[in-house]
Amino acid sequence: MSTDLLAKYNVPTPRYTSYPPANYFHEQFGAEDFREAVTASNEKDPRHISFYVHIPFCPRLCYYCGCNSYAMEKRSVVDAYVEALKTEIKTILPLLDKSRKIAQIHYGGGTPTAIPLHYLKEINELFLSSFRCIDEPEIAIECHPGYLNEKHWLQLVEAGFNRCSIGIQDFNEEVLRTANRKGSLLPPARIFELLREQGVSINLDFIYGLPGQTAAGFEETIRQAASLRPDRLVTFSYAHVPWVNKDMLKLEKAGLPEAEEKSNMYRRAAASLSERGYVPVGLDHFVQPDDSLHVALQNGLLHRNFQGYCTRATTGQVYAFGVTAISQLAAAYSQNIRGVQEYIDKASQGELPVMRGYVLNEQEQLAREVITTFMCNNRLNWKELSLHIGIPVDEIMDRLAFDRHKLEEMADDGLIIYSPEEISITEPGTLFIRNVAAVFDPLMRGGSEKSFSKPV
Repeated sequence: MSTDLLAKYNVPTPRYTSYPPANYFHEQFGAEDFREAVTASNEKDPRHISFYVHIPFCPRLCYYCGCNSYAMEKRSVVDAYVEALKTEIKTILPLLDKSRKIAQIHYGGGTPTAIPLHYLKEINELFLSSFRCIDEPEIAIECHPGYLNEKHWLQLVEAGFNRCSIGIQDFNEEVLRTANRKGSLLPPARIFELLREQGVSINLDFIYGLPGQTAAGFEETIRQAASLRPDRLVTFSYAHVPWVNKDMLKLEKAGLPEAEEKSNMYRRAAASLSERGYVPVGLDHFVQPDDSLHVALQNGLLHRNFQGYCTRATTGQVYAFGVTAISQLAAAYSQNIRGVQEYIDKASQGELPVMRGYVLNEQEQLAREVITTFMCNNRLNWKELSLHIGIPVDEIMDRLAFDRHKLEEMADDGLIIYSPEEISITEPGTLFIRNVAAVFDPLMRGGSEKSFSKPV
């Protein structure tokens, strides 16, 4: 891609991990609104249930992190937090239809593996004793390998986890030091040996765009990762949002790579993974060809929620627990309060600790369907979409009222292949799929006062 096109499209744009993005949520949405939305969700699709648990504590805060993370508290606070989590879960579960099934359980943070691991088993048992599961549900956890020994990895298996997402980030120790990240306690090959023996699926997570990273260096990291043969490998683009995390200014001072160098990191990593048999899925995933995500992509059935990429067959409405956790229901979002102690005080008393939320109107629900379908499957066929959601193509077009001239301009620039029947992303356009999706976003018409990261 030319420097001119890189400059033209490398502008602040929503990531669309949700639609609308979380910075549109508002505080007029409260606990009773959420309770009503949860009850109403039993009559909505998808019927499957996804549970998300947020563990906010970290032994060490990485400078690049844009997640809702907090420095590790003393043991008494951690214990109280877990008890509050259990109480919040017990407040929501009776509102859900018992005939529904669990498709996913996911733990994020923070560092979910930073707390005593027996707590994770207790929370899983609370979910699994309350609902049946689909065949082969995904019970996943984000793991920081810097603090886990052999006993810890086996405890995660005992707790019921069948997928571990391991945050390597980079194999270059100097890059990790600059980012205040601790490297793996065990050699990654030994971690793989332990988990593979127990039949656990493995994701490896990496981030590019940090100080000290180069296209050649990141490619070497990805080569090492691919040699381990993880089931899935994720390359996250570092999002520089210092208004979210002031520690990011330390990375800015250390010197962030230029946009062209950063785009080359992704390009060379993607080429290296392709040579080693991995195929791209969605915005940042690479998987083995027989992976369920790739099969879904080939059939136009890839989907995404706050748990990450999934298939349409397994996706569920997300019911989230813990500080800042976001529930993602068919017609509403709800986010919990930020303060750990405030959360403990409210949740432990059986109060729903809602901070803000958002109710989607019909146009926004349609826009979410269109944006998610395109972002996940790299293409959008209007007839297929119409059959899936039961709305005539002409009506979809009228409701969205998007600018077709903008799509024609993007086609001229080589980002997409465009026809009245279908839109598909090109290989050069992959980095800017968010920009294409924004064309269908009614909230972005005429610009937005909200703050977003750049694609590159």
